[in-house]
Amino acid sequence: MEIDEKQRSFFQTPASQKLVHIIERDAHDLTNNWLKDVRQNSSLPTYRAYDEKELYHRAYLVYSQLGRWISHETTKDEIRGYWTALGRQRREEGFALSEIILSLEMIRRHLWQKVQSEGFLDTALDLLQAIELYNRVMLFFDRAIYYAALGYETKG
Repeated sequence: MEIDEKQRSFFQTPASQKLVHIIERDAHDLTNNWLKDVRQNSSLPTYRAYDEKELYHRAYLVYSQLGRWISHETTKDEIRGYWTALGRQRREEGFALSEIILSLEMIRRHLWQKVQSEGFLDTALDLLQAIELYNRVMLFFDRAIYYAALGYETKG
């Protein structure tokens, strides 16, 4: 996919950079909040029983590398490869597909709660750039969920 100059310059806007920086800076808190919710969610029995340090590491990896994941330099093939392998790994570890999907949705939800709580979107331009960033993040999570499900369903 060819990236035009407008798309490339968007990711370098002050508002989008600040949002990504906040998320990556606060990856530890975001991960701990996610982990707390996982431990309390009865729809995630495998996650609740799984090693807490490993769960922390897995969620932290998503938050701390969000900028890389949503950058225009990360290709759809890279996302496909990583998340398909992750889906296969989770199946082998005994996770239900529904738990994997819910877990990723919870990571995404915590991310946007953090962005909203920061309250630094002062201008219409800041808001527009935040919406564009939101669309990039949503696209990333949609792809991650799809490819994780695909990997989960693929034998081999």
